[in-house]
Amino acid sequence: MAKHQRRVVGGRYVSPVKLRRDDHLRTGTGRRTFLRAAVASSAAATGGLALGTIPASAAPPATSSGPRPSTPWQALDELAAGNRRWRTFHQQHPHESRSVRNALVSGQHPFAVILGCIDSRVPPELVFDQGLGDLLTVRSAGEVLDEAVLGSIAYGVLELEIPLILVLGHQSCGAVAAAVHADESGEQLPAHIQYLADQIRPAIDYSQHGDARVDSTVNRNAGLVRRRLAAEPDLAAKVAAGELAIVGARYELTSQLVHALD
Repeated sequence: MAKHQRRVVGGRYVSPVKLRRDDHLRTGTGRRTFLRAAVASSAAATGGLALGTIPASAAPPATSSGPRPSTPWQALDELAAGNRRWRTFHQQHPHESRSVRNALVSGQHPFAVILGCIDSRVPPELVFDQGLGDLLTVRSAGEVLDEAVLGSIAYGVLELEIPLILVLGHQSCGAVAAAVHADESGEQLPAHIQYLADQIRPAIDYSQHGDARVDSTVNRNAGLVRRRLAAEPDLAAKVAAGELAIVGARYELTSQLVHALD
C-alpha cells in the first residue's frame, strides 16, 4: 500500500492529507472525538452502551504511571496515548520494574483485550506502549475467531472484568492477502492455512481490485470480527450494561498510527 499515493480506508480512497486530518488517536479534542465514535460504534452493534454512559466530562485519562483504566472510555484513552508515544518515539516502556514484576505474581488486572494478528510487526504491547499486566493479548492470523480465541476473550471480559476489546487489523496483512489471492485463483492452501482463508473470505471486498481489494478487506475483516464478537450473548450483555466496548481498529505500518474503523 505504501506505493499508492492514496490509501483505502473503510473501502474508500482517502488522501494522506485527509488521513492526517482524521488522526483520531491524537491527544486532545481529536482523540476524544475518536473515543466517542468508537464507543458509539460498539453500542450500535449491540443496541446498548449509549454515549451518555461514558460522559465527556470523565476524569483525565490514565497514564502509564496512573491507576488502571476501569471504563471503556479510560481504556481507549490510555491506548490512544500509548500509540501516540509509540509513533512519536517517546515510549515509556511502563510497568517493567522489579516491584511490578513482584506484584504481578499474585494476580493480573489488564485493562484491555487486544485481538490482533500474529504478524511480528504488530506487537500490541509495543504499538500501545504498555507493559506487564496491562493488556490481555489474543493473536491469530487475520484475527480469525475460533473456540480457543472466543474462550480467551471471554475469560478476559467475564473473569478479569476487562472493559474493552479492541480488534486490531493492520496494513499489509499476509493472512488477508493469502485469503484474497486464494479466492481469486481457486487455489487450495496447505494444511490449516485454508481454514484461515475460509474464515476471512466473507470479508473480501469484491468492489475493489488488486492491492486495493486486499487493503479494503483488512478493514472489512476487522469490522466483521468485531460484529461477531458483539453478537456473543455474554459480551453483548456487558456492552448493554455499559461495562464493555468492542472496537475495530487498524494499524498502519507506514505511520505506526492506530485509527478506528467504521
